[in-house]
Amino acid sequence: MNSHNTDTLDPVALLNCAVLAPSSHNTQPWLFRVSEDGRTIELLADVQRALPINDPDNRELHISCGCALFNLRVAAADTGFERVCTLLPDSDRPELLARVQIGTGTLEPKLAGLGEAAIHRRTWRNRFKSEPLPDALQLQLCDAAEAEGGRLQLLPEPELRSQVVELVKQGDGLQWQDEAWREELAHWMHPGRSGDGLTVPRLVAPLVRGVVRRFDMGRSVGSQDSLLVEESPLLALLTSPGDTPQDWLKTGQALQRLLLVAQQQGVQASYLNQPIQLAQLRPVLEKALAAQGHAQILLRLGYPDDRLPASPRRPVDDVIVDQP
Repeated sequence: MNSHNTDTLDPVALLNCAVLAPSSHNTQPWLFRVSEDGRTIELLADVQRALPINDPDNRELHISCGCALFNLRVAAADTGFERVCTLLPDSDRPELLARVQIGTGTLEPKLAGLGEAAIHRRTWRNRFKSEPLPDALQLQLCDAAEAEGGRLQLLPEPELRSQVVELVKQGDGLQWQDEAWREELAHWMHPGRSGDGLTVPRLVAPLVRGVVRRFDMGRSVGSQDSLLVEESPLLALLTSPGDTPQDWLKTGQALQRLLLVAQQQGVQASYLNQPIQLAQLRPVLEKALAAQGHAQILLRLGYPDDRLPASPRRPVDDVIVDQP
């Protein structure tokens, strides 16, 4: 066991890394409870930030919180602390997603050094450079997912790419036809200084929200997404062996680990989750791609041609809750 002095533990510093995780619509659906001695951190679902239309089963909420949990583990490793991490530790409290005990248990040296990648990771929604990802890096990403219990299925074949294009277009069409889905999306479009949500310039935010609420833009969005799919250097499907809240939390950790390994090599990602978010399309996607498990996240990866500013984040003080 590492003899690191737990008196030097700063849980807020660990949480500053945890909250850099990606989340659906940048909802940041996590809360943390810190023990008086700072050595136990509980991760809780912030159900007030759920997306009942886009994510009716809270599957993506759990995945987002799993990403935050992995960042917390990275921060512990970066500062030399061991940790014990227990998923869903209390069956009577499903909102309690994980309990992390710092200063005891397992040291994760392989995660040390990923903290810098957590700071610079971005979701890149634009076109990537045409430069392919090296084979060695692709294998590293698969290994990163596998280390957290996930499986990253690479999709290099043109016929699979064509299948993805068609399913993403279908997904865009179905989602944008749904007025409740458009309303939910518009609700999370905020000026950047709001601390969460999808950033929209303040002066045009009311106009943009109004357009999203009123107009079905599925065809135009589908065309844009199709172009992004066709031009992406790498497409990949992240799957899990089961489809339970525990699997979703593990998927989030697998996703964040591969995203940070990618970021270390200058590679970023964005998501094509429409066919997975829609119950009627998810099994179609799994069959078309011969998914080796339950489809959880559909990714496009590549090299960006610019550096984006960080997405807004809630202050850490706002995500720490008192002991019951």
